[in-house]
Amino acid sequence: MPWVTTTVSSTLFSRSPRAERPGRPGRGWAVGLVLVVLLLLWRPTPAAADTPGTEVTQLRLERGDDGVYLSAAVKFELPQGVEDVLDKGIAVYFVAEAEIYRERWYWADRRVAQVARHMRLAYQPLTRRWRVNVSPVSISQFGVGFALNQNFDTLAEALGAIKRVGRLRLGDLADIGDDATHPVVFRFKLDNTQLPRPFQIGVAGHADWNLSIERSVRLPMEPVR
Repeated sequence: MPWVTTTVSSTLFSRSPRAERPGRPGRGWAVGLVLVVLLLLWRPTPAAADTPGTEVTQLRLERGDDGVYLSAAVKFELPQGVEDVLDKGIAVYFVAEAEIYRERWYWADRRVAQVARHMRLAYQPLTRRWRVNVSPVSISQFGVGFALNQNFDTLAEALGAIKRVGRLRLGDLADIGDDATHPVVFRFKLDNTQLPRPFQIGVAGHADWNLSIERSVRLPMEPVR
């Protein structure tokens, strides 16, 4: 993670006369050497590249009486290939994911919560309206019966609802902690894994279907407005 702080205590290098023999390094020296080697070998996992033209325009961490919430806003243009598929009545899926961490001065930050919001966008030919289904779990797996839905007159209005990820509940304050700031990772992407299997194969490798962005930031904990 990008917030790794590593401190090696000097006690690891201290020598105890009873634990050492003349001419031989002590156990503390060996432990210290192992830690140095591990730090030299450690490499952070590279973050996935953002899709050009995609931007996270807002991230807000809020503390309420009933939990901790994250609100986000994403800016992107829907690729023409995706819009063509929607016009044919085939649904597409988006997913917003968030992780929140508690900072630890002595090692990597500890993840205390991870949540997701799945969104299904589809055109209804009979009513000539757009529908957005929202669920905390995969919609393609559990069905739209488990999801909330909204109807919109235009594609622009439907996309506007998807781009605004409001009040994503991360968990209880007691579990997350009331630190002044928290490291947060936010991801948003077009989720091709929920497409019908033939379409997953057909869109693999197509630039139009590679829409994603990730942000890692420290956010202050603010009261709910």
